[in-house]
Amino acid sequence: MRRTTFILALLYFVFLLGGTAYGTGENRIVLGSSSSWNLIDSRFGITEASQIRPHPVLLLDSRGFNGMTDSGLTDIYLSFDEEGSRRFMDPLGRYNISTSSSLGFVTSPLSRVGAGAALFQGNGRSTNDSLVLRPQRNANFASGNHLQDFSIEFWLCPQNLDNGEQILTMVSAVPDGRGGFLDQSISCVVSRNRLTWAFNNFFFFPGSLSGMNITLTGSPVLNGSWSHHLIRFDANLGILEYLVDGRLEALEYVTSNGRESGQVYTPVIGEDNHFILGGRFAGMIDEFRINNYYSENSALTNFPRDGGRVVSHTMDLGYSGSQVLMLEAFGGRTQVSNAMGRVQNEYAGNSSLRFSDFAEIRFFIRYSNNPYSWNNSPWISVSPGTPLSDAGRGRYMQVAADFYPGMNGNTSPYLEEIIITYRAAEPPLPPTMLTAVAQNGAVELSWRVSPSMDVSGYMIYYGTASGEYFGNRNVSVFSAMQSPINVGNRTTFRIDGLANGTIYYFAVAAYYNDEPDRLGEPGRLVEPGAFSRETAARPLAN
Repeated sequence: MRRTTFILALLYFVFLLGGTAYGTGENRIVLGSSSSWNLIDSRFGITEASQIRPHPVLLLDSRGFNGMTDSGLTDIYLSFDEEGSRRFMDPLGRYNISTSSSLGFVTSPLSRVGAGAALFQGNGRSTNDSLVLRPQRNANFASGNHLQDFSIEFWLCPQNLDNGEQILTMVSAVPDGRGGFLDQSISCVVSRNRLTWAFNNFFFFPGSLSGMNITLTGSPVLNGSWSHHLIRFDANLGILEYLVDGRLEALEYVTSNGRESGQVYTPVIGEDNHFILGGRFAGMIDEFRINNYYSENSALTNFPRDGGRVVSHTMDLGYSGSQVLMLEAFGGRTQVSNAMGRVQNEYAGNSSLRFSDFAEIRFFIRYSNNPYSWNNSPWISVSPGTPLSDAGRGRYMQVAADFYPGMNGNTSPYLEEIIITYRAAEPPLPPTMLTAVAQNGAVELSWRVSPSMDVSGYMIYYGTASGEYFGNRNVSVFSAMQSPINVGNRTTFRIDGLANGTIYYFAVAAYYNDEPDRLGEPGRLVEPGAFSRETAARPLAN
């Protein structure tokens, strides 16, 4: 009975000390979750979000991906991603921006795109000008300019639509040729839950002071829902179009006969021109821009269709020949709904992270035995949760993940945690029975092979003091062989050029082939294991 109890206790302690959650000899690396994402080295189109899961997750970054700011194409772009309405700015510097005290700011996930949106507190009866844009001389809408193609677009989420609410207004004055001025305006006003655009004295017949007035009305807009609005003008055809959520709602030919065949009227900007955004409006506006072109593709998606990518730091697995056994990924899919920016979260847990709308994350690993050289190390595609039997080996490893949005660009996969389970290779055991035979100015060494399998060669270490095998001071100046010496896969070697009368100390270590190339030739780098038993010899003249 005592013998049985002793054996059970012994087995318990062996299991307790030698076992792990993944089996004896297996280790793991955790990225994300409570370990944070500090092991991520580079991110392209990827950001962190803390509102989706208990720990920050990685997902596609919508901030500014469609915020074209090319000086030749964009007149102004307001992302409203700055922290606080007082910091809203025009990155191109073509407009002076002033904000009122009533203008607010909301953060993601309430914003439609990116990190923030402008929150307006007015209504149809207020005269408060929340955000005023005054074009400078280099702006496309500067006073006196004759415009060609242009487009105006923004995202809108009203709080409680009321007739007379003014979303956008441009006011200026055009000389009438008689010493007076014509009132000029562009207005976007709420009427019966619809947005009505009015262009008064904005388009002029060439050589004439006669202006044209045009009105376009779209479909109803819902309270508490984001909708995209786009006005665009083609100067070649004279077409003025209004689109809501990418659908054409109204069209007018700004021509002499109101048809495609007529002569096109020209947009002319008057004096003291300025825009008022959200002056009489309660709700949110996001991604406001004016472009110097006819916008074919408006910014209707939340996330970049090209996706994003993350790459980890180089991770040391301990020794050459180490192998990743499995990569596990925990995450899900997120979508900003059309109702006040509310986040919809679909947590998939530990899965392949591929979804029915083609939103997905693809994972890759690569190995190297040189932490500074990855040129010859291809990325290997891996499936989360699937054992990796032939994915390569190496001491150093990197992991990468490619993120792709759903078909409509409004969903993004997210990643909460990666668990990498690997088996660290053991260094080769040292050779045995090392002997040294002294000769005239030389020593002949011999040893038995290492007990380890797949040993590729041996390194000889020597010096003039016990245990000190490195440095020129430890070897004879007459010796052409400096410690250590890579002798390849052999068990005898003669070291010449040693000083007679001096005692030399020797040790040998085995190594695996650290960096084989694609042709199977020996690698340039070796990583030896432990030293053999030390031996010594004194060369003497015959």
